[in-house]
Amino acid sequence: MTDDASVAGEPGTQTLDDLLDDIFRAQERVTQAEIYRRAVAAELPPDLLARIDALPEGEYAVDEASDLLGGSIA
Repeated sequence: MTDDASVAGEPGTQTLDDLLDDIFRAQERVTQAEIYRRAVAAELPPDLLARIDALPEGEYAVDEASDLLGGSIA
């Protein structure tokens, strides 16, 4: 196992956490559409894009988005 192994064996967790950190840096809440647009622009893997696309429309705080997407941001 390497040092960059994903948390709890979940591929892409660090990538997702990095994206959410970047998106929510200057905002408290962000829409699902904005999260998806930023994920596409960041060229996230298809499995992560599918999880983001499956989020219900609406606004999310960073902890809500992380919980729903399987990230590790608390």
